[in-house]
Amino acid sequence: MDAAVAYCESKFIGSRVDMPAYLLIFAQAHPEFRLPELLSLAELHGFSISFDPNCDTRCPFLVCELALEEHARILVQRCILLKHVYEFYAQGATYEEMHAANDANSRHLWTRYIQDTSFKFVVSAHNHTIPSWRHRTIMEGFGYMGFLGEINLKSAEITLGCFEDYETTEGKAASPATRDGQFRQVYFGRHIADGQARSLIKLFDVKKRLYYGNTSMEAEVSLLMANQALAAPSKLVYDPFCGTGSMLYPVTYFGAQSYGSDIDGRQMRGKGGSDAPPGVFKAAKQYGVVNRFVDLCTFDVTQNPWRCGNLFDAIVTDPPYGVRAGAKRLGRKKELSEEKKLANIEHQRSARNRLEPYIPPTKPYELSALAIDLVLLARYLLKPQGRLVFFLPTVNENYEEVDVHSMLCEGMTLVANSLQDFGSWGRRLITIRKDTDVLYPPPNLNKEHAPSERVPAHKDFREQYFAGFKT
Repeated sequence: MDAAVAYCESKFIGSRVDMPAYLLIFAQAHPEFRLPELLSLAELHGFSISFDPNCDTRCPFLVCELALEEHARILVQRCILLKHVYEFYAQGATYEEMHAANDANSRHLWTRYIQDTSFKFVVSAHNHTIPSWRHRTIMEGFGYMGFLGEINLKSAEITLGCFEDYETTEGKAASPATRDGQFRQVYFGRHIADGQARSLIKLFDVKKRLYYGNTSMEAEVSLLMANQALAAPSKLVYDPFCGTGSMLYPVTYFGAQSYGSDIDGRQMRGKGGSDAPPGVFKAAKQYGVVNRFVDLCTFDVTQNPWRCGNLFDAIVTDPPYGVRAGAKRLGRKKELSEEKKLANIEHQRSARNRLEPYIPPTKPYELSALAIDLVLLARYLLKPQGRLVFFLPTVNENYEEVDVHSMLCEGMTLVANSLQDFGSWGRRLITIRKDTDVLYPPPNLNKEHAPSERVPAHKDFREQYFAGFKT
């Protein structure tokens, strides 16, 4: 999250010159993912968005500045975590403070609606339920605005919203009656649009998908990853740990072409004969995007077939980290004796002669080594300004910022690092951008990694998970 705020501060805050202000209201989920998604979509559509870099990311209300109202409408069409957008009029720690600011600073915005515009009020709160008797008191407090139009609760021409923000009640015994009116801030504005992208969560619901597995990513998070990857028409996106294709369905839905690979082709194919279409293609056909799947291939990503770089606009993936399925690479845990090597070669030759499939042996792929290799591979395969988006599980108690920064290499810049907290552990959505035009050679992903100065919180994650994260 800190990387996203720093990016906002350096890129956008300097552009705040009399830009219209808007109140964004988010869904109460994934609070650390909100700002990175906003910044990514603003970059994708080529406009600036500015807000207080020190804002509380846990608060679902965000006041930001956009050059045009059309930019706000673009955000609600694509932003998964955005529920509503209001033209911002005022805010305050008390109603007196908010009304004073509304009358002094926003009169030029709402006076155009006074004469003949039908209207209605919406009153709501975060972390609290406002009693019905106080709704009328709140609405009557805006009498000084002098609206002369009809009050129409069903089809008003404009909707005015008033929102109170309360602290969380988690771990506190205060009753609703005691808390009522003890809000942190109250916000007021005119409704512009409702979020449209959240309906995609139901569309991509894994339970309704024709083909999925026990490691398929949930719909909401895969959509967020597609936005972080700036998925759009004319772009090519790659998932090197494709599995059942959860990462690729949203990016293709947003117009991108996709390519997937996995060391285990059975994950992509699913059950069925050799003539049956792969399971991934079945689900892609369900979403009407099968024509945007370039291909699916089976190979070990450390011994990949890519012979030229700068191919992809984005790499989006959820590397296996061993809880439900472990990462694998070609090789053996223990070296064979010369006698067994010869026997193995003879077995392979015999299998080829009988036209039988030969399944090569695999060995575990430790997560910290995988993460470093993934960044190196992304630097080689991505086009300039292309993005790598992936999940990194970490032990919360042991995590430090250096754990992510130590994975970076020359030419790769951290854009966002957002935590999805599960208590003793969490998974971090990492977004890295390729900030170089240099053509790097193919990385050697089979060499041993030098030991780091400290043990990162994601090293040997599988072992730590099953040990209950005990020291």
